[in-house]
Amino acid sequence: MNNNTQPLWQPSTERIRASNLNRFTRHLERELGITFADYQQLHQWSVDQPEQFWSQVWRFADIRASRDCDQVLSDGDQSPGGAWLGAIWFEGARLNYAENLLRNRSDKVALISRLENGSRKTLTYTELYQQVAECAAGLRQLGVISGDRVAGFMPNITETVVAMLATASIGAIWSSCSPDFGINGVMDRFGQIEPKVLFGCEGYFYNGKTIDSLPRLVQICRNIESITQLVVVPVTRDTPAIDTIANAVLFGDFLSGQRGAELVFEQLPFNHPLYIMYSSGTTGVPKCIVHSAGGTLIQHLKEQQLHTDLKPDDRLFYFTTCGWMMWNWLVSGLASEATLVLYDGSPFYPEARSLIDLAEQEQVSLFGTSAKYISALEKAGIVPRESHNLGHLKTLLSTGSPLSHESFRYVYRDIKSDVCLASISGGTDIISCFVLGNPCLPVWEGEIQCRGLGMAVEIWDQQGNSVSQQKGELVCTKPFPSAPIYFWNDPDNKKYLGAYFETYADIWAQGDYGEITSHNGVIIHGRSDAILNPGGVRIGTAEIYRQVEKLDEVIDSICIGQNWADDVRVVLFVVLRAGVHLDDALQQKIRSTIRRETTPRHVPAKILAVTDIPRTISGKIVELAVRKVVHGEVLNNTDALANPEALEQFKELPELQS
Repeated sequence: MNNNTQPLWQPSTERIRASNLNRFTRHLERELGITFADYQQLHQWSVDQPEQFWSQVWRFADIRASRDCDQVLSDGDQSPGGAWLGAIWFEGARLNYAENLLRNRSDKVALISRLENGSRKTLTYTELYQQVAECAAGLRQLGVISGDRVAGFMPNITETVVAMLATASIGAIWSSCSPDFGINGVMDRFGQIEPKVLFGCEGYFYNGKTIDSLPRLVQICRNIESITQLVVVPVTRDTPAIDTIANAVLFGDFLSGQRGAELVFEQLPFNHPLYIMYSSGTTGVPKCIVHSAGGTLIQHLKEQQLHTDLKPDDRLFYFTTCGWMMWNWLVSGLASEATLVLYDGSPFYPEARSLIDLAEQEQVSLFGTSAKYISALEKAGIVPRESHNLGHLKTLLSTGSPLSHESFRYVYRDIKSDVCLASISGGTDIISCFVLGNPCLPVWEGEIQCRGLGMAVEIWDQQGNSVSQQKGELVCTKPFPSAPIYFWNDPDNKKYLGAYFETYADIWAQGDYGEITSHNGVIIHGRSDAILNPGGVRIGTAEIYRQVEKLDEVIDSICIGQNWADDVRVVLFVVLRAGVHLDDALQQKIRSTIRRETTPRHVPAKILAVTDIPRTISGKIVELAVRKVVHGEVLNNTDALANPEALEQFKELPELQS
């Protein structure tokens, strides 16, 4: 628990009064005649009255639809998971996701695209609309219709947004991977969904290198017979040679053949599929998670406008690839008529301050990144408060893993004192958040500010009791619009039910180990499936990482439980700063730090030095994969890893045989 008696940040009265969340509560007062004493009352009402709540979000966010709904929520059946799988949201409504993102037709800048090599490109809302119209006309000419799949093997650039919106305007389904995926990782994903068209970059920049993607594009098209057209997007060279590639056309030529095309937005049910996302795939073939257009739209509008306070005059940035759900979340910012800042490349090239430079230059007001990035920034000695003008920055978003106490303090000490630090947690499964920020609430060290509106989030103990100020499973007890509509190639919903409803019948278990605090905030202690269990005591790995991150000698770490002597022992692997050695003194320092700040149960039985920690392409450490390797188990799929070679360090370690 957090013993601090004062919050790190408190919103000013002016900021609260001007917030979208305050405007929303005033809206509810006018529309429904109800008032709320505080956020907790508002949240409780939102989960007790889901139909009223979500219909008011629809009205407040001005969702564009050609037909209103007949019923906000139709109940599911009584079978396991039936209340979720059978639930129909906004039945009878007809809308289009792309139409809602392209509501602004002005010369205001919609997209600013920055690449690692320094190039910069912008698109106004008018230009974006016209490019989407031309791209959609090109797709229609190829025979793409509602329900078809269109895939992107693309970096985070304007053309990716155009291709996705064009796909959505038709009612086809978009799915994307970042170009750093290996060929097997791409096949494991796109091979399952059989796309008709593939948008792919000819290359990309990363960490000072230029990587050629054309050979992989050729291989993808050769292996996936359903692809009838490859649209090649130039990134590293203006006119890549594609003459020898069958059914290939350059992006510019694909659009130029449709000059002056009119954009038609197909009017589709709320639950019509929009995206196919993928589970991490580190322990098997990834699951294909299908999200609806309406559910994605209304959930993102709720999170961005009410919880993130996104407004039309904001510039929203999130460091993400197109293989991570935060890209989908970022793009929805167009529905609030904000300006999106896109970046593709290494966050630390050419130097550690590069993204902070970008935030200053582009006057970013909402800056999103990972907890790992914030920690690495501090370890690199970057003090933006002294070196940069971040006057426009009002919110700093962090996700990907729990944000440590030290990182909370670093943000307010060295980045900016007057900023809402919104740690958020959710996942690809829901393409959104269960717990997240709030512009009207204080920020307490180590805590996520609140549970999301409309999300019936609780913490349950092993007996299925709802608990507070006690660790347990993060669950959601009622359906919400952005739950997956189904999994691809899962006709009996067996994979779907197994993913979320095996722990508790008809109760969504997210797989996170968490705690509700005395401030009604939330702490995530790690993934449930990575929980350590020495002596039968459940320990979240995040509790150990928080202590290790304090040490200047340690750059990175990963912790697992190793089966040993009819019990489980805690094993910690550390990446050390250059010139530092894991001698007895440092081992003692690590152990004493963990013991002092947690409990003797948290102290690792073994500490080993490694040179790299395996991570997914979206930057998450893979504790389960490391645990499998340590135990000599077969790891079937490493293509979802950014650095699969790192796993070799964990095989058959003599130090773990005694």
